[in-house]
Amino acid sequence: MSDGRQELSFTYFPDNYRWSHGLLIGLNMAPWGGAEIGEINRIGLRLKDKVGDDDAWFREWTREARTVEERGRARIAEGFGVSGAQYLQRASAYYHVGERFLQPKSAEGNEAYMRGVACLRDAAQYIKRPRLEHVEVPYGDTSLPAIFVHAERERGTRGPAMVFFDGLDVTKEIQYFKGVADLAARGIACLIVDGPGNGESIRFRNLYLRHDTEHYASPVFDYLAARPEVDRKRIGVMAISLGGYYAPRAAAYEPRFACCIAWGAQWDYRKIWRERFERLARADTPSLSVAAQHIGWVLNAGSQEEVLARLAPFNLDGAVQRIACPFLMLHGEGDEQIPLADAQKCFDAVGSREKTMKVFTREEGGYHHCQIDNQSICSAYMWDWLERVLRPGQ
Repeated sequence: MSDGRQELSFTYFPDNYRWSHGLLIGLNMAPWGGAEIGEINRIGLRLKDKVGDDDAWFREWTREARTVEERGRARIAEGFGVSGAQYLQRASAYYHVGERFLQPKSAEGNEAYMRGVACLRDAAQYIKRPRLEHVEVPYGDTSLPAIFVHAERERGTRGPAMVFFDGLDVTKEIQYFKGVADLAARGIACLIVDGPGNGESIRFRNLYLRHDTEHYASPVFDYLAARPEVDRKRIGVMAISLGGYYAPRAAAYEPRFACCIAWGAQWDYRKIWRERFERLARADTPSLSVAAQHIGWVLNAGSQEEVLARLAPFNLDGAVQRIACPFLMLHGEGDEQIPLADAQKCFDAVGSREKTMKVFTREEGGYHHCQIDNQSICSAYMWDWLERVLRPGQ
């Protein structure tokens, strides 16, 4: 902690924020079948003397992922589909956590990434609660890859659904293991989407990050509204981390969304990166969840100046004032990446008559970026809120 107090979050690599944050992304998937603590500890032990070597990070996560995948496929071949699928779920997560830091992207990294996609897709054939359906959402002359997580409710009935977009550097596979199964158990379906700049969309379809989230959020809404199990009047939107820009922007310019969750706040994203570049120039390493080159890659920008130019419209002032639906913002009081003051500034500007700001404190946990130190209490809070605002008649 910068104020001298004891760090309460599990910090596997005390001298490297990014690596500790990355390992927590893996660990926090355990409650929903995306990780086994013992397997991740094996990865961590092999990396203890390689801290900061992102190629080593990729090799060790991929090595464990391949081992777990092979064991899972062997179980399936022996006729034990459910247990085999449990292995495949974890392998999927490990492949994607391992690939995140690679810059520049490589053929080897892309192969590992697609193995992660395939592992979760194959696991879905055997694990039916919740039921996962891999879909393509029409988008212009192409489509966006997505996972539709079916709600657990009586067949033949229409119910609520959430659109769940990524952040700067996570994937729909990782996001599934952030408590989405618990949301489905409450009767709320979820469409997890790799939007432009994220996941498969940038790696294999050359869809770069764009500021006008509504450009793809509206087609995603249309897709969900056409599904027979979804009540088009109860479709909400949420996103995580940089998604604290995506979701509010979508709700501001796509008024059909019934509610909005900003899981992590944003306000002026160009300002954030200008300050990060200034710190890097002073050799004062900012708290980043990925390699600094990642932002240029997702924007298709070749220099820091070009990055800042392309980030100019990533500003929520003038947008969030338009939001009319129920709005929830979550933030950690100790968030290292986005200042709490920025979160408050954004929340104060939101135009919704019904709006809530939940700040997780050091005392209760969840006080780091996007509650990376306690994923469970955060998802429970969000799903409780959704149960209320997406009730019939609301």
